[in-house]
Amino acid sequence: MKIEFFRRNENMKIELTLFQGRVGDHNDFAIPGARALASEIGRTTGLVPTRIGQPAPALNTSWDVELEAARPDLADLQDRYERIYAAGNRAISATSRCAASIATLPSVARHHPDACIVWFDAHADLNTPESTQSGYLGGLALSAPMGLWNSGFGAGLKPGNLILVGQRDLDPFEAQLIREKAICHIPPGEGIADRLHAAIGGRPVYVHIDCDVLNPGIVPTDYVHAHGLSLDQLHGACAAIARNDVIGVEVAEFQSSSNEGSPPVSPVHLVQALMPLLQGITGAADGRPDTDSCP
Repeated sequence: MKIEFFRRNENMKIELTLFQGRVGDHNDFAIPGARALASEIGRTTGLVPTRIGQPAPALNTSWDVELEAARPDLADLQDRYERIYAAGNRAISATSRCAASIATLPSVARHHPDACIVWFDAHADLNTPESTQSGYLGGLALSAPMGLWNSGFGAGLKPGNLILVGQRDLDPFEAQLIREKAICHIPPGEGIADRLHAAIGGRPVYVHIDCDVLNPGIVPTDYVHAHGLSLDQLHGACAAIARNDVIGVEVAEFQSSSNEGSPPVSPVHLVQALMPLLQGITGAADGRPDTDSCP
């Protein structure tokens, strides 16, 4: 199936980005995974990806060393996002790791301050350099755009514009922060699509999907946590989001395989689950909920 885009604004372009830089990698599987994912999205949509960054072996070290190593590629990624959104266009991105959001989300918040960020992930990624126990850069990916620490790439994401979906491995610091900031959190379970639709409240939406939000074994991921979403649940949630104005989608943490020597895994079924978002990014929202609360 190939998407036929319908644009309400004929001048609007949809830009596909492939991020190939290392950014807090534990292993070397996510960079080729992002490449395969971008290729499948391109095949489905007819979009030609623009590559940012060059592949390099994983460092697998502390967050500060990882951030400095990734800084040039992250700066290029942010520059691309600035150009996309300044021109009134939309972004689809295949990124290697969640930490790439340190660069993307501040640009989204700057150009679309009223948009909500829907963050699909097994984790909240809300730790700070002071609170992190693992030292993993990806665990700080969302806290930097919220201004909880200074990454050098800006902030601007308001807690009220954040919707967490699928989290089931929260550190105590993150759980307390979610309560204190009244951040909307929709854990795995029945009714995700309806709750998500209600929480969005008719706002523009930018979507981040970490593949470990899914049940283990559906696609290879760095982290594995039981009781995640099925592909059908992800598809239903994407359909609920697509009823709104989708201004961007980024997909991270799809690994080409789980182990050295294993055959590569196809992202076809994942992209099929994302199809409502890829269609919805045209801006053809077909409905508005009547509340902006998190039930």
